[in-house]
Amino acid sequence: MKKNTLLAALLLLATTLQAQNLEKGTYGYLYCHMSDRGEYTAYAVSRDGYHYEDLNDGNAIFDPEQHARIEGGTRDAYITRTHDGKGYLMVTTDMCVRKSKVWDNYGIDLLRSKDMVKWESVTFDFRKGASIFCDPESPDPYRDYSTINRVWAPQIFWDPNYIWKDGKKGGYMIYYSLWNRAEEAYDRMYYSYADDSFTRLTKPRLLFDWGYATIDADIHYLPSDGKYHMLIKKEGGKPGIYTATASNLTGPWGEPVEDDYVNFEGKKKCEGSSAFQLIGDDTWRVAYIEYSSKPKHYRICKADKYLRNFTSPVDIVGVTGPQHGSFMRISKKEYKRLKKAFPNKL
Repeated sequence: MKKNTLLAALLLLATTLQAQNLEKGTYGYLYCHMSDRGEYTAYAVSRDGYHYEDLNDGNAIFDPEQHARIEGGTRDAYITRTHDGKGYLMVTTDMCVRKSKVWDNYGIDLLRSKDMVKWESVTFDFRKGASIFCDPESPDPYRDYSTINRVWAPQIFWDPNYIWKDGKKGGYMIYYSLWNRAEEAYDRMYYSYADDSFTRLTKPRLLFDWGYATIDADIHYLPSDGKYHMLIKKEGGKPGIYTATASNLTGPWGEPVEDDYVNFEGKKKCEGSSAFQLIGDDTWRVAYIEYSSKPKHYRICKADKYLRNFTSPVDIVGVTGPQHGSFMRISKKEYKRLKKAFPNKL
């Protein structure tokens, strides 16, 4: 009986360890980001994770109007590999402040590609309500979806343990901050699941509520302690990038750690955190935008293998208009393909 119990526990642990985005590539890094020069998605590549080269002169790698069908702007780009390693996925905030003149928006864009060059997409306008989601039987988070006024900074996490209503296992957890001003007091973190096609999405479910506004979550599984770690911005209180942990991807999430956080900027505001590991290194790098200064500063700092003890912030080098985005390790073949597809002309 004890032997069977141990075997079951080991199998459960093995399954849990799979709940993370696929990491491949030992040659360099792709920084996929919103450009501070405009509300579009740009690429930059690097060999060391600190010094980057713009691709396409820092201009858009696709027409944002083509993929952002609500407002025509793609902000906060997050890129990752498909769980089988055969393609790539991206999510963006569908938002264009330049046009709307307000810091509200209404949906997100889900994109998929086989080569990181050509992208297909679907747009979810949350104001349209339950009809846009694939699980009509699930409870609705709001009485009225039409008053949703923010759907910000979506990111992706592959969850092999999610079970669809037809029994199929595995889904992409899309997590984002959401605010329906008519029904809740502030931005809270929600999540939905997307299927393998990356075209179907479940209704929003509350991830946590700490009693104040939170945005820009960035979740990672850490083998060092077997927990999920979240970097996040608290709206209000002491400025900085904070961390929280959970034993399960969908929570419950503990309160943010108050005595060990990214606090280098003092009273200046920062957000848009994105953590990544250097090739062959089990410690972490945490990137974020400090936006109070003029000019703004996009920083990369160090953290240990537990995503603690933040030190040594430096500005990113070589990127024109760095802003909220994400980092992905890439192979030599991918590195060369991107430089060929998006050459600099200046």
